[in-house]
Amino acid sequence: MSWPGRFHLLEDYDGYNPDTLNLSEDSEAKDYWFQCFIQLVWKFEQQAAKSQSSDPTAVDRAAQFRKYYLEQLEQLKQEDCSSSQEPLAIRNLLELNEASLRLYGFDDPWKEQKRLENEASIKKLSLRLQRLDQLEDTIARWTEIIKGVLAGNMFDWGAQAVSQILETDKNFGLDEALQRIQQRPWLIDCLDQWLDRLQGPPHKCVTIFTDNSGIDIVLGIIPLARELLLRQTKVLLCANNKPALNDITYDELKEVVAKCCTECKIIRDAYETGMLKILGNEQNGPCLDFRLITNELCGAIIECDLLIIIGMARALHTNLNAKFTCETLKLAVVKNEWLAKRLGGNTFSVICKYENV
Repeated sequence: MSWPGRFHLLEDYDGYNPDTLNLSEDSEAKDYWFQCFIQLVWKFEQQAAKSQSSDPTAVDRAAQFRKYYLEQLEQLKQEDCSSSQEPLAIRNLLELNEASLRLYGFDDPWKEQKRLENEASIKKLSLRLQRLDQLEDTIARWTEIIKGVLAGNMFDWGAQAVSQILETDKNFGLDEALQRIQQRPWLIDCLDQWLDRLQGPPHKCVTIFTDNSGIDIVLGIIPLARELLLRQTKVLLCANNKPALNDITYDELKEVVAKCCTECKIIRDAYETGMLKILGNEQNGPCLDFRLITNELCGAIIECDLLIIIGMARALHTNLNAKFTCETLKLAVVKNEWLAKRLGGNTFSVICKYENV
């Protein structure tokens, strides 16, 4: 890791604020989100203990994690009430969760779950690509690709509304998710503007900030990357170096792409020639703070003329309102009822926000 660099694609670096909600100034939001994480910590405790079930200390350490995290939450809540420090955001609560898990020896509680979901999804990749290739109309194919990215984003074990579905319906897959997400018109619906843009010249280089493992990355993002590669656009896939919830990590993404190469010649050729590259992203949790982008990453994406930001944490909790000097596509499914209503929608509403410069 190197010191953060100055991310040149921000329209106003000095005025950049990654966070969509300021909990320090929004008492309703603050009360809700603190209570939300107080409830979620029990699930995180169970997952932590399960992930190291062969270790006789795991259950006790998981309980210690829960106790510590709740104490830190309360302290953070009180400090925020009495100080003028940087505004409090959902990002801070998520980062605190990851730091607390690591403190008690749980570096990656979702590791095995991610591995199983990645392997299962790769087996379905060829069929997904065949279905897309059967759509000869460019508009229809791109519409299905974007819907696939959004449906893939449903598979987030950190979202309570989704985890309840996944725990009770073992057959819930991409097709089921496509039926569950909001039908158009979406809550934020810039799909037509994006489709119009695709009638123009191809982008030179796109950086895609990825989100979840399994169906999200394999059946959602990989087909998106493939379609951009077919337009002769260089594709940079970016993932966190450190684990966060069930998000795919840099090392896991390298393994997944290598296996996808055996399923798709387009992916394989692009990976071998450098048209498809994988980059690491130094973040402390599932959110995306462009003030923490490393010098190496800043340099690697200097030619980028398109950003695609995926998921609630990266494109909704953070960066929904951020402005960039290149074209930006922000895609997410709102998997929280309170937040969906705050935005004027319902659970599983869709964010498809395209911004041209």
